[in-house]
This record gives sequence, C-alpha cells and structure tokens, in this order.
Amino acid sequence: MNKPLIIAMDFADKQTANAFLSSFENEKLFLKVGMELFYREGPALVEKWKAAGHQLFLDLKLHDIPNTVKAAARQLASLQVDLITVHAAGGIKMMEAAKEGLSEGALSKTPDCIAVTQLTSTSEKMMKHELAIEKTLKDTVIHYANNAKQAGLQGVVCSALEAPFIKQQVGSDFSAVTPGIRLSNNKSNDQQRVVTPQEARELGSDAIVVGRSITRAAENPYQQYIEIKKQWGNEA
Repeated sequence: MNKPLIIAMDFADKQTANAFLSSFENEKLFLKVGMELFYREGPALVEKWKAAGHQLFLDLKLHDIPNTVKAAARQLASLQVDLITVHAAGGIKMMEAAKEGLSEGALSKTPDCIAVTQLTSTSEKMMKHELAIEKTLKDTVIHYANNAKQAGLQGVVCSALEAPFIKQQVGSDFSAVTPGIRLSNNKSNDQQRVVTPQEARELGSDAIVVGRSITRAAENPYQQYIEIKKQWGNEA
C-alpha cells in the first residue's frame, strides 16, 4: 500500500453513495465498502466502482469456522477488490483459510488481507468487563497482530495509537491500517481511540480510513478530502 487515504462509504444505499461521489468528478479514490452498503447493494456496486477506476477495500470482517471463511473469501476475491478484512479473533487457521480462499478465487491480482484486532469503539474497560480479556488492550492487539503475520496476512486494522507497537514488535513492513481518524474540530462519536491525520502519519500508520469527517462534511466534501490529504501528507 502506498499510504492511501481510504474513504469509508458508510451510506445506506447506492443512490446516497453515488450522490456523494458526484462531488469528486473524475478523481480516482480508495473506497471502503462495509457491511451496511454491501448487504443492501451487493456485489454489483463494488463491480461498478471498480470499473470506474476506484480502488476498493471490502470491509466485511469475516469471522467463522475456517472452511466457511475460505469459501466466502474465494467468492469475494472474484470481485477483484484490493483489500479485505477478517477478524483476528477467529484464530490463525481461520486467517490462513481466508488467504487460501482469496488466492483461489482471484481472477488476476490476489486481494491483500488484513485482520481486525480490536475495534476502535473498544475501550480497555469494555475489553476486560464485557469481553473477559485479561491482557491489556495494547498486549491483545500485538498478540493478534503476531497471529495475523504468522497466518501470512499483510497487516492489521488497528488504532493509530497502536501503530508504533505494531511496527516495533511485529515488523516494520507489516501494515497498520487505521480508522478512527478525525480532524481536530470533529466529534469522535462512538469511537474511543481517535487521532488526527497528522498524528496518524507521525505514529506510523500505513493507511488511514476516514468516514464522517468527509462524508458528513456540511458544505464541500471534496475540499475536506483535500485538507485531510494534506494533513496526512499526500498533497493534492
């Protein structure tokens, strides 16, 4: 990955999503399609956006028994997306199965696969009291990241706050894709571990995922996108 700025297309339907994209004219973007939009619109929208020249991050966080995940990954790879997610909590064998499925289903280039460690909505208190994980949040993320690397994945989804530890303890070439990015004047909403684009760059993020700071920009989403690109370090 070449330090992309990924836009989280968290819209209810393709009409709303395409209306948002109309602000960007012919610019080629890196778009994240999550569960809400994919479950509503299905593969057709992904194929349309790929045909338009956009890169696609399909963020479905696969998590099931290895055989089921392998079969699902095989199907998703045929959409020729660039990046896909699984849950690291599914274990090494499941992540290996996902990688095998992507390789088998790819029509040309095999999509990169990264693992979700802990959601950016997860706090230390929640992890201990609700998920019954006794390790610290930091240690759990590092442990999951090491498992993902052992499984042959390209990186993890994590908070930018955890990116330095991923680089130090898992590998400098292991990608840290970081959501929870906000401009300093934006609300954090339901996310707990958030940083600005500049802070993410300084912390060692390889890619940032930005949603509401762009998609809910009141006046000009494109200008907000350009501003975040500048802060991230990618000049327009």
